[in-house]
Amino acid sequence: MQLFSQSVYIQIYANRFVLKLLEEGAAPVTITADEPFTTQRLLVGQFAVAERTLKQGLKRLFQGRWFAPSPRAVIHPMEMVEGGLSEIEMRVFNELAAGAGAHKVVVWIGPELSNSEAKQQAMGRDRPPL
Repeated sequence: MQLFSQSVYIQIYANRFVLKLLEEGAAPVTITADEPFTTQRLLVGQFAVAERTLKQGLKRLFQGRWFAPSPRAVIHPMEMVEGGLSEIEMRVFNELAAGAGAHKVVVWIGPELSNSEAKQQAMGRDRPPL
């Protein structure tokens, strides 16, 4: 399983995702939801819409490959995190990435990660306490 696995850094903004395949020369993919998934209080308030949008983004990210591997994902909410995340919000982000096809998910709260930092998080190294 690890042999074919890729690492993906997923940034979540209001009603859009930015996905980066963590390998040399890979261009990021930005996908905006056809209908809003962000609500007034939650970055992901409409789970089914967010999951469908993320699946579309991953499909686009792996477009042109013989098969799309089940990636390791670092998912990073970029907005609406003031005061930290609740246990429920953490679970939403975990299940969002898993439901879109990731076999391992790390939720990152903090500053934007470089590709190498995101890859370290995806591999389970230097994981900070939440």
